[in-house]
Amino acid sequence: MRTQTDLARALTTARERTDELFRLVRPDSLYERPIPERHRMVFYIGHLEAFDWNLIGRYQLDLRSFQPEFDRLFAFGIDPPPGQLPADQPSDWPALSEVERYNQRTRDEIDDVLEEVPEQLLHVAIEHRLMHAETFAYILHNLAYERKVPVAQASRPVLCSPEPDLSRFIEIPAGEARLGRTAEEGFGWDNEFEAHTVEVPAFSISQHKVTNGEYLEFVRAGAEAPFFWTERDGRWFYRGMFSETPLPLDCPVYVTHREAEAYARWRGKSLPTEPQFHRAACLPPASGNFDFRHWDPIPVHADDIRSHAGPAQMFGNGWEWTSTVFQSFPGFQPFPFYTNYSEPFFDGQHYVLKGASPRTAACFLRTSFRNWFRPSYPYLYATFRMVES
Repeated sequence: MRTQTDLARALTTARERTDELFRLVRPDSLYERPIPERHRMVFYIGHLEAFDWNLIGRYQLDLRSFQPEFDRLFAFGIDPPPGQLPADQPSDWPALSEVERYNQRTRDEIDDVLEEVPEQLLHVAIEHRLMHAETFAYILHNLAYERKVPVAQASRPVLCSPEPDLSRFIEIPAGEARLGRTAEEGFGWDNEFEAHTVEVPAFSISQHKVTNGEYLEFVRAGAEAPFFWTERDGRWFYRGMFSETPLPLDCPVYVTHREAEAYARWRGKSLPTEPQFHRAACLPPASGNFDFRHWDPIPVHADDIRSHAGPAQMFGNGWEWTSTVFQSFPGFQPFPFYTNYSEPFFDGQHYVLKGASPRTAACFLRTSFRNWFRPSYPYLYATFRMVES
């Protein structure tokens, strides 16, 4: 269990992480909107501090607001239905200097009262900020290269296992899958509760995530190319965070849920359910490509664990789509201080993802954590593996 001092230190570290990300955008580009369905980038600079202020300063401690118009302006992100894009203009947003003054005062006032803040709310502030470190990475990924400040990238990792048999499936026996968590196990978001078990019939699951090379066969058979691919002069390239590279055939393919589902169907397979993922990941080997270690994916067989014979990279190197529609668990109760975190998305239009991506903080590698997105959303670092009954 983390102490109050540990949590205060973790909040500082999370702030440093998001500050570093924002500095990768050239100052004249902060009012751009790289993803049409999302806010302009300046929103996220104000949103993280406004969220902390609204949660801690206003909700918990009832402090007097010093700039209520910013508290409202930067309060909420957006997830518009398809075809309903935001129409605001750069001039609708305040100057960056004003946002920075608001942010600094917010941090100063919150830091003065951190000892009075319940641990649960500190966890919420930290994890919310780290979620946005990943969200902002998606947005930054789609910003034109010339509008970003380039950084030195880690070299391609040395492979720790031989070339894989990508057709290999692992038999998973029938048994119980434990979903969710209990309050005694520590912090979790409202949709992670309550812990319960479900029976899962026997199935087999692909040992590796589906690769770009495998998906290329599907494209050559007539499917559309994924969002992160570009073709020039008959050659395919991957649009990385800071540069294009020849398509890395041994890395996981990043696709939408609909594309993953179509590929699995083409292969005569299906996507795993959330309980099947849990059955396969009961002893989760990680890829090492999480917690901001790399900007882009690494090969599907570049594992930290050399001798593991089960499903590889269940955590890291790309979130994994499931066939499970995002819904509440039995006994669900929304957080009273953040009632719109999960419940508005129990609409039958979002699917559960499990695991982690290269830009997922380590705290989210707990097995109970659930991510979710619309099935046609192309921007996230999401891949998949297949199952057969």
